[in-house]
Amino acid sequence: MTALTVRLPNSLHAKVRELAARDDISVNQFIASAVAEKLASMLTLDYLRQEAAKGRREDFERYLSAIPEVPDESERR
Repeated sequence: MTALTVRLPNSLHAKVRELAARDDISVNQFIASAVAEKLASMLTLDYLRQEAAKGRREDFERYLSAIPEVPDESERR
């Protein structure tokens, strides 16, 4: 495990302490969890962008055209 010194504004540190105590976890656990959530979010966006870049408009149009025309609920009444 790596030790890391992080400088936080006093107001942010107080809020982190408050929320960590509310969840009955340490400040370190709270920060590690927050970092893990941010990493997961960013890595997911990277993955989705990479997958989207592989997409082809022709394929999208072909699948879209296969969807049958069905009136929405407001048109059926």
